[in-house]
Amino acid sequence: MSSQEKLNFIQTELEELKEKGLYKDIKTLEGPQGAWVQIKGKKMLNFCSNNYLGFANHSQIVEAAKKAIDEYGVGPGAVRTIAGTMDIHHQLERKLAEFKGVEAALSVQSGFKANLSAIPALVGKGDTIISDELNHASIIDGSRLSRADIKVYSHNDVDSLESVLKENPPGKKLIITDGVFSMDGDIAPLPEIVEVAKKYDAMTMVDDAHGEGVLGRSGRGIVDHFNLHGEVDIEIGTFSKALGVMGGCIAGSAQLIEYIRQKSRPFTFSSALTVPDTAATLEAIKILSDSDELVTKLWDNADYFKKGIKELGFDTGESETPITPVMIGDAKAASEFSEKLFEENIFAQAIGFPLVPHGKARIRAMISAAHSKEDLDFALEKFSKVGKELNLI
Repeated sequence: MSSQEKLNFIQTELEELKEKGLYKDIKTLEGPQGAWVQIKGKKMLNFCSNNYLGFANHSQIVEAAKKAIDEYGVGPGAVRTIAGTMDIHHQLERKLAEFKGVEAALSVQSGFKANLSAIPALVGKGDTIISDELNHASIIDGSRLSRADIKVYSHNDVDSLESVLKENPPGKKLIITDGVFSMDGDIAPLPEIVEVAKKYDAMTMVDDAHGEGVLGRSGRGIVDHFNLHGEVDIEIGTFSKALGVMGGCIAGSAQLIEYIRQKSRPFTFSSALTVPDTAATLEAIKILSDSDELVTKLWDNADYFKKGIKELGFDTGESETPITPVMIGDAKAASEFSEKLFEENIFAQAIGFPLVPHGKARIRAMISAAHSKEDLDFALEKFSKVGKELNLI
């Protein structure tokens, strides 16, 4: 294939994505993340961010990051196993373990990296991973890297999970599920999963990316939400959602965390979390440990918006959390809905394949504690206007 033929092929693929409404029109923020953002010089109500608690530009967290830079500099300068571990990393890991109610935690550069670190360290060729069909891409990629046999069970279906385990797959068995599923906002039936795991002598792992800062006491996550402390083997966390910064963690028993520290290739061959991210995460956890005010406001806002959007006639699917999918169905229609909302100063991106199955495109409204009731009323007014213009309600 000539260079020109390659370029023609790529251009054809891009045009097909646009035709199907699957082309990602990436918007650029011209200022800080928040309830309102500036894009192309326009002030937009932000319904796209995972900034559940408004921590991404929280003054107390910003100051903590600045102070840490003055004390430690910006970056670690090396992988953690050589010279990149600073005492601030240990401070964060102790605080994370205390907050999550586990023996130990290990910080890494992202939630995605946490799954790539933990899964291949725990299982390998000859072992079996049993994974929910709607698990996040990082779980899928981490599972593939492990070279273990991957079995998929129907979404949140414990009977389907047990049917896989009844086949008595070889080697170690690791059940993996998201805690909160990011596109639908539903919650994994973790107590039932844990019971099945015990019955078949399988390890359990939950990715709590959208549960931390949202579920449990002061946002301690899904394990706390179901009071399953000590019952789940591995918890994966991310700092880039409710905690407002960048990074991830692996939490569990002291022995398990030490094993991953020794065996994980991403941990061994990647530099440590940056100083400002580490300090900012520490401060975010301190704020949550001191008060549940922001978590309560997040849920109040979510309930208010969901009630209003349903009264307008929209379908919000199976959501049980502040993630509010406004179901459209057709990807092109969802894309048009998003564009018209943008014209009305609402930043709410369309979500289509491969993030969700074909025919289940939607606008995913991400509600935040940073939103005011006036913000939500403004959004409901615009959703109503555009929905009627497009004959969707």
